[in-house]
Amino acid sequence: MSTIPQILKDTRTAMEKALESSRREFGSIRSGKASPNLLDTVRVEAYGQHMSLNQVAAVAAPEPRLLTVTPWDKGLAHAIEKAIRDSDLGLNPATAGNVIRVPLPALNEERRRDLVKIVHKLAEEGRIAVRHARTHGRDAIKKLDKVSEDDKKHAEKDLQKLHDDFIHRIDELLKSKEAEIMEV
Repeated sequence: MSTIPQILKDTRTAMEKALESSRREFGSIRSGKASPNLLDTVRVEAYGQHMSLNQVAAVAAPEPRLLTVTPWDKGLAHAIEKAIRDSDLGLNPATAGNVIRVPLPALNEERRRDLVKIVHKLAEEGRIAVRHARTHGRDAIKKLDKVSEDDKKHAEKDLQKLHDDFIHRIDELLKSKEAEIMEV
């Protein structure tokens, strides 16, 4: 039997996951400088399945405008290079020995605008996940028996406060990421 505090706790956990997911997604969008988690969204076809790049290679950022990808299995170098090239990140990797070098071109104005659009889309996905958690929590509260209407109303207000807080936090993330991308 769930209780109001349990429902609020579960809802908060779901919202925190949505926020964390947004934060991770934003980290994979490149701004001016190289970051190893830029390639987190790249999926490589390896061993008959699609795997995360970080499961088949080590990614490092030795210079501000360069990423290096070191495959753990040298036979995957070509597949990794292709996966990076085919991703929507606009990167052009080149294999040099056992290492794949991924130079990051300077961002032009148009590319910055595209990245901002992507970040806005990701933020909206985060907001939708938060709203979904709120709706789920609200439905659970409505189904409770042996709870007064007043308690249900207070719980719904608490849910709304949680929702507003998390939406605000996603918007703050969005603002700082947008500023980071537009910074020349």
